[in-house]
Amino acid sequence: MSASVEQGQADDHVVLGKLTSPYGVKGWLKVYSYTSPMEGILEYGDWVLRHHGRLERHRLAQGRLHGKGLVARLEGVEDRSQAEALAGAEVLLPKAELPELEGEDDYYWYQLEGLRVVTRDGVVLGRIDYLFETGANDVMVVKGRGEDAVDDRERLLPFLPGEVVQDVDLEAGEMTVDWDPDF
Repeated sequence: MSASVEQGQADDHVVLGKLTSPYGVKGWLKVYSYTSPMEGILEYGDWVLRHHGRLERHRLAQGRLHGKGLVARLEGVEDRSQAEALAGAEVLLPKAELPELEGEDDYYWYQLEGLRVVTRDGVVLGRIDYLFETGANDVMVVKGRGEDAVDDRERLLPFLPGEVVQDVDLEAGEMTVDWDPDF
């Protein structure tokens, strides 16, 4: 079952993953998950899919680990051709449905993306473009561009609260870091 969702509501969602391709002939799809752990995406029963500029709500019928990835079947998607029509869709979740974070220094990545990054000495390094996992710690990709950034370099900063990350002010849209701009 799918239902239309207003396009203007897209900013009220976070991307959890992507439907990559059909799996088999009974409507299953391979799922690339951005959640940690990856099967966390299967804990949400209602998915909003963004595909070809449209948002549609779908109910997760089944989902499971398969090899090194995930596969899922959505209600109303019964065959391979219906699954093919959804391949490439992003899986979204309303931000209001995200679990509350436990610690004061815990953030969802979407909250950090776009923050202006400033050193303790007031040097603007740029904005957080995206984050990724390395195993040891998360890494922020900070791109210096426009505004009052010291240069146009791309920097990789470890997300280490209390060490590199000194303060995060979501309301001001700024993060203070202990980082040498020449590094």
